[in-house]
Amino acid sequence: MLDANNRQIAALSLSLLDLTDLGETTTPEAINALCDKAVTPYGTVAAICIWPRFVAQARAKLGPQHPVRIATVVNFPSGDLPVDAVVAETLQAVADGADEIDLVIPYRALIAGDEQAVTDMIAAVRAAAPHPVTLKTILETGELKDKALIRRASDLAIAAGADFIKTSTGKVAVNATLEAADLMLNAIRQQGGKVGFKPAGGVRTVADAQLYLKLAATILDPDWPMPSTFRFGASGLLGDILAVLDGRESAVPNAAY
Repeated sequence: MLDANNRQIAALSLSLLDLTDLGETTTPEAINALCDKAVTPYGTVAAICIWPRFVAQARAKLGPQHPVRIATVVNFPSGDLPVDAVVAETLQAVADGADEIDLVIPYRALIAGDEQAVTDMIAAVRAAAPHPVTLKTILETGELKDKALIRRASDLAIAAGADFIKTSTGKVAVNATLEAADLMLNAIRQQGGKVGFKPAGGVRTVADAQLYLKLAATILDPDWPMPSTFRFGASGLLGDILAVLDGRESAVPNAAY
């Protein structure tokens, strides 16, 4: 993987992509279009990531056994909702057909020194979304900022039962960075490499994706990045992936996520 060419990186990135629409003005029509975009001539993305209110619609469109998984967000984007509200949100999303829950941890509480708030939130959502539902925890690393705090958030999330640790909501000034990725991937490695990693926000090109894949391959293993252990959260990356696979010049849409 470290020496793969652009087309190989693009094909791998496609299989790892959580194709995302978390825009404030998203419509049912946009969700239908997202479901259609998730299936390409080169294969499918790993998942679509959408607001909870659209999960039932997406499930009805994709059907029960579709290879594209449905991910949704809870406690998003603020991370400040009460545990019982987030649990209710999670239970409804799973009932509506979500395969994956992307949970924003109470990162402001963690910044203030309350580690228990993080553990309690993740444990409660894990109980509301047991396996085989995939639980991704969003650390909001651009707001945590401090290296030790990012590492601590990673360790807390893994210990509380997260299946993935994810960098960002894509809704703050600083989202995925290679520095945060390095800290998170090392936490995963030291916990046995069983938990997945998801950079989100700002990954827009195959060249961007390759940097994260190389880092994961170096810290863990060249074969470690696969849909069960690695995802990209992005809305704009698919366009560049398809341009590379088509042999066209990159044409990256201007996307915030």
